[in-house]
Amino acid sequence: MHAGDPPEINPKQAFQMLQDDPRAVLVDIRSTMEFLFVGHPKGAVHVAWIDEPDWEVNPHFTAEIRKLLLGGAVCDMEEGCAPVILICRSGKRSAEAGRALIEAGLKNVFHIDEGFEGDLDDNHQRGNVGGWRYHGLPWEQC
Repeated sequence: MHAGDPPEINPKQAFQMLQDDPRAVLVDIRSTMEFLFVGHPKGAVHVAWIDEPDWEVNPHFTAEIRKLLLGGAVCDMEEGCAPVILICRSGKRSAEAGRALIEAGLKNVFHIDEGFEGDLDDNHQRGNVGGWRYHGLPWEQC
């Protein structure tokens, strides 16, 4: 972990944070196809970090997150800023996206280390070694 990296939390910690702080925002940063067809945490907002058709980093990502936070209006002197929790497939993109948000001056940014599907198992399948779904947390799909 580097100085500008977002703190890692596991799916259960993220779920608890969302229960404890009604201002907390869970942002699913996977592609549109992943969000729709693989499924996503219930209540998650979708803002893709990298998406089709070009598979390049979304140049408006930070602006879209700021809009979610009402331009920073969810910060106050006493309570600080609303937590922004990022989730991707297995925790790699969310760390990268979180780093970009922190570099842009956002505070209270976290990323879910296991992601939505977790890492690959010995059979090269996801969903058996960690992840939001693996822990039985609420999710849905289209």
